[in-house]
Amino acid sequence: MLFYLSRPVCAALPRMQPDYFAFYDLPESFLPDEKALKAKYYALSRQYHPDFHATAAPEEQRRVLELSTLNTNAYRTLSHFDLRLQYVLQRHDLLEEGKQELPADFLMEVMELNEQLMELEFEPDPTVAAQVQTEVERLENELEAEARPVLEGYAALPAEQRPAALLQVRTYYLKRRYLLRIRESLAKFATRS
Repeated sequence: MLFYLSRPVCAALPRMQPDYFAFYDLPESFLPDEKALKAKYYALSRQYHPDFHATAAPEEQRRVLELSTLNTNAYRTLSHFDLRLQYVLQRHDLLEEGKQELPADFLMEVMELNEQLMELEFEPDPTVAAQVQTEVERLENELEAEARPVLEGYAALPAEQRPAALLQVRTYYLKRRYLLRIRESLAKFATRS
């Protein structure tokens, strides 16, 4: 009853990555039904709890333990937005080295923000830090507004339209990571001020 992909997804992941959506009998989605996800997790937690199989044969105990671990890993991944994005993109081989291009205009904006952060390292200025914070928030809001319809509609897309949506989600994911690093740098600056 283990569910695996037939192709490698990323060098950082095991060669045979479990298909968590199939395990939970849910459609692949960036925004799965959280109640259904939680219900599946709790039902399988009860079904595969090792204590309920303590008197089973050793082979069966190992199988149950593997399924219990799979259940925990599946829920941990699918219940966390960023991990779920990464997981789905990795399933489609979209986070491999060399496939992570971002639009030049976004990279220029991020470079300018990073330059401002470097200047803050040498000359702390709360006004500049607040401006960077405001700009990061603006970029995040624009990014979320652009991505929301794709994230919401992905599960209902026909198979032939999914590759284009996945590319949009990859761009969204990578941009979020850039902005998160800037936020982390701002937070470090704030703790030193």
